[in-house]
Amino acid sequence: MASRPGLLTDWPWTPLGSFKYLVLAPLVIDSIYSYAATTRDHEKILVMALMVWRIVHSQVWISFSRYRTAKGTKRIVNKSIEFDQVDRERTWDDQIIFNTLIAYLVKVYLIGTDTLPFWRLDGLVLVALLHAGPAEFIYYWFHRALHHHFLYSRYHSHHHSSIVTEPITSVVHPFAEHIAYSLILVMPLVTTFLCGTVSIVSFALYITYIDFMNNLGHCNFELIPRFFFSIFPPLKFLCYTPSFHSLHHTQFRTNYSLFMPMYDYIYGTNDKCSDSLYEASLEQEEEKPDAIYLTHLTSLDSIYHLRLGFASLSSHPLSSRCYLLLMRPFTLMLSFILTFLSFRSFAFERNRFRDLTLHSHLLPKFSSHYKSQKQKESINKMIETAILEAEKKGVRVMSLGILNQGEELNGYGELYVRKHPKLKIRIVDGSSLAAQVVIHSIHVGIKEVLFRGQITKVARAIVRSLCQNGIKVMVLHEEEHCMLAEFLGGHCMENLILTTNHSPMIWLVGDGLSNEEQKMAEQGTHFLPFSQFPPTELRKDCFYHTTPAMIIPDSAQNIDSCENWLGRRVMSAWRVGGIVHALEGWEEHECGLDVPMVNPHRAWEAALRHGFQPLVLPFL
Repeated sequence: MASRPGLLTDWPWTPLGSFKYLVLAPLVIDSIYSYAATTRDHEKILVMALMVWRIVHSQVWISFSRYRTAKGTKRIVNKSIEFDQVDRERTWDDQIIFNTLIAYLVKVYLIGTDTLPFWRLDGLVLVALLHAGPAEFIYYWFHRALHHHFLYSRYHSHHHSSIVTEPITSVVHPFAEHIAYSLILVMPLVTTFLCGTVSIVSFALYITYIDFMNNLGHCNFELIPRFFFSIFPPLKFLCYTPSFHSLHHTQFRTNYSLFMPMYDYIYGTNDKCSDSLYEASLEQEEEKPDAIYLTHLTSLDSIYHLRLGFASLSSHPLSSRCYLLLMRPFTLMLSFILTFLSFRSFAFERNRFRDLTLHSHLLPKFSSHYKSQKQKESINKMIETAILEAEKKGVRVMSLGILNQGEELNGYGELYVRKHPKLKIRIVDGSSLAAQVVIHSIHVGIKEVLFRGQITKVARAIVRSLCQNGIKVMVLHEEEHCMLAEFLGGHCMENLILTTNHSPMIWLVGDGLSNEEQKMAEQGTHFLPFSQFPPTELRKDCFYHTTPAMIIPDSAQNIDSCENWLGRRVMSAWRVGGIVHALEGWEEHECGLDVPMVNPHRAWEAALRHGFQPLVLPFL
């Protein structure tokens, strides 16, 4: 919000929150009824179709921009984006709702039953000339006026709160400011309407042109190649570049033009660094990370929860939304493209930890694929390829996330170390830190805990530590008891107890916990997961702790999305384990079931030393 918000700052539907699209419900119903039941009025349908196209167009730009800036190729501003910017820009689609309402009202009350021609060349040419002339000229001077301290503090400072821009930054303005922009940009369309040369194509193309250029100018990576300006040098004055407008957001008092820089050159407000920044951005090479966290998709809806997906979803813990059910056909199509037509992992997020650059890469597979024996070979091949590519780039640490470190899949990463014994990159599964996070979540004075879940490397480490510390670990299933007893090898066996007693108030739970077993727990029981995935929260009278995770330090930068079901600025212990491994510069691998956890406290102490903090278990 602006530093001193003026009149008409908030949009009329702001109180509706996520339900703001309900204001368009009458329009949708009327357009369908008008086409299907009465006059076959297709233009109302086209207005709604244009709205959908604008949303999809903008979302494609958002995803593409975040992918490119994560890689670092041709990046312009190398600074971080944080949650406050994501929250501020989540209203980017308000202007689409507003413009749709205006277009629909114009159709109903001005055009009425008249039908616009589909195509008119003279109208298209007139729109282009009117935009380059009056629209660009008026916008330039209006924009300069907005930078006067009176208007800037009340309105335009809201837009300039984002130094590092994203495509959606372009349309994040107070309501009053957007009304003014709409009045300026609608002039070419109104003129062609009054002249009788307007057409459906000129209307749709002009709106798409505005959206495209807005997104282009705020994408934060240089997209326009040099040969465009070599072939036609005057293009420099007719089309801005992302680096040209980026300077407006970093310098504030230069490069005011909308899309055509000619007015900045005419009135002397063009930034002298425009050309040099353009050249420097084109030369920006792909960033080499110090560590890579290799993760994968979980549920179908997790596609949208990625940082490349919906910003409003990725900035909050993973949860189901009603509108995602309506998008299920598109989701299935998108998941097919990702999983069957994509054979490599790719970067989707970039973070900074002091001098460490961390990339997150996505393996385009869902959790369900890891349960299939048919997918095992292809998944291992993709992980191996990702490791070898990172090795060539000089990456120091590859951290295997979620099921990419499965015991049955690759033996917690040991498969790759044995296959490539000369690897310089260090493979980390993060199990040491994950186990220590769970152990330190149990309050001092606890005498007994109940264990239930699939036996994993983390589970074995937790049980061994608890038994050595004199805490009784009560196990419900005989098979699990036998596996843990074999691992302990007779050491501290008196503290590992097979029981049918459900009374302990601390339950260590992993994959395999059933709903029936949850129902047997005492009221007020604390469920403490040691698994990668959280249990189903069935009981309202019990407490569910998060999966092993830590709060990241304030020095961590470019944190603007949540990791699966975890909260803001919280990372899974397995991911933190890889970061700590890289920060400490440890030379050994941390992977494999048979590799003993030498000095298990080392990872925990190093994590605390670097500023990571544990999540506190609610007091019993």
